[in-house]
Amino acid sequence: MKLQHRIIGEGKPLIILHGLFGSSDNWQTHAKRFSDYFQVILVDQRNHGHTDWSDEFDYDLLAEDLHELITDLGLEKVNLLGHSMGGKTVMRYAQLYPETIDKMIVVDMGIKAYLPHHQEILKGIDTLNATAMDSRSAAEEILLPFVPENGTRQFLMKNLYWIEKGKLAWRMNVKVLEKEMPNILKAIPYQEVLVQTLFIRGALSNYITDKDISDIENQFPDSSFVKIENAGHWVHAEQPEEFMNAVLEFLLR
Repeated sequence: MKLQHRIIGEGKPLIILHGLFGSSDNWQTHAKRFSDYFQVILVDQRNHGHTDWSDEFDYDLLAEDLHELITDLGLEKVNLLGHSMGGKTVMRYAQLYPETIDKMIVVDMGIKAYLPHHQEILKGIDTLNATAMDSRSAAEEILLPFVPENGTRQFLMKNLYWIEKGKLAWRMNVKVLEKEMPNILKAIPYQEVLVQTLFIRGALSNYITDKDISDIENQFPDSSFVKIENAGHWVHAEQPEEFMNAVLEFLLR
C-alpha cells in the first residue's frame, strides 16, 4: 500500500512511524527539530491519517508498506523511529529487511504480547459513532466519561475532521482497528536482529518493564535503553526535550 508521507529537511533519512489511533501530525513539532540534522519522512500507516484504508492489518503488512515506501523513494540506508504500534512495525521491518537500516529507535514498546487495554477508548469511539457528530465540543463531551485523561482525549480528537459541512468523521479506520486488535497486541516473531537499536521508555509506563529487558536483548543484542523520568507511554509528548536529546545523541554519535 502506498503510504501518505511528508518530507522535511535534508540529509540522511529518518522515517517516523506513529502509534495506534495516531498519525504523522502527532510528530510535526519533533520533525522540525530533527530536520536540522536529517531528512525527516513523516508517515501515515494504513488505516490511519491520510493513507488508504484496508480490511487487512497486521505487522507483516505494515512492514511491507514501509518497505514499499523506502523502495519508491530510492533510499538505501535509513534510520527508523517508531512509537508504540509504530515501534512494533519497525521491529518487524528490521527482522525482514535489516540491511536497509542504519539505526533504529523504538519508543515505549516491547516485543511481547499485550493484554487488551483499549476497551474504554473503543467504547467511547463506538458511543460517538452512534451519535450525529456535528460539533467538536459535543464529540469531546461524549468521549469525556470514557477518556477522562485530557491528553489522550485531545490525541483522539485530532482524528476527527469535517467530511462535509456539519458532519465530522474519523480519519482512522475504527472498524478494522477494533476487529484486528488481537493482531495489534500480539508479540513480534522471535528472530535475532543485529541492527543498532535504542529503546526509549517512560518511567511511568509499563509497556517496557525491567523484567522485559533481557528478552528484548535476546532478540536485539545490539540495543541500549533510556528511561525518561516523569513520562508515561506518550514519552515524546510528555518530556519532549529529554526525548529529542536522547534520539539525537543516539543518531549522531
